[in-house]
Amino acid sequence: MNIVETLLNADLFKNTKTVERHSFISLEDDIDTNIYFVEKGSLRIFIRDEYEERIIRFGYTGNIIVSLDSFLSGNPSSFCIQAIKRTEIKIASKRDFYEFINSSDENLKLWSIILEDLILQQIEREKDLLINSPKERFLRVLKRSPQLFQEIPNKYIANYLRMSPETLSRLKKS
Repeated sequence: MNIVETLLNADLFKNTKTVERHSFISLEDDIDTNIYFVEKGSLRIFIRDEYEERIIRFGYTGNIIVSLDSFLSGNPSSFCIQAIKRTEIKIASKRDFYEFINSSDENLKLWSIILEDLILQQIEREKDLLINSPKERFLRVLKRSPQLFQEIPNKYIANYLRMSPETLSRLKKS
């Protein structure tokens, strides 16, 4: 059983919600300590600066997403979570999640695995953006998450990969 299945089977996701296209689950400066399971649809997590939005993560059918900075700290988030298309989510509270995690040694180990995986993903993402060429970034994401290209519009993928939509289009054709 994988981590997502384990969390779903633990009956943590007590609420459901439909989020319309372009609607926000949370905005920067919101305190958002929920965990979201995407039943259907797609979301993007991004940060805004004075010039543009910078996508840092996607969530689509079968994914769990969270505004991690706010979830861990209980402070306002720097991130926005927005539906790319009409999306159905299940929602788990931080309190319910931590009750589950602290209920057994096995669940504590699961939490360690989740955190380690998140850290490794973040390190890989930082290396991609700092070192790799646009083509290398494209190929890594294609290999790691081929479903992304079926679920997410190219303009968002290009933003995530820090390239123009034209560059992404050229790479997809080659």
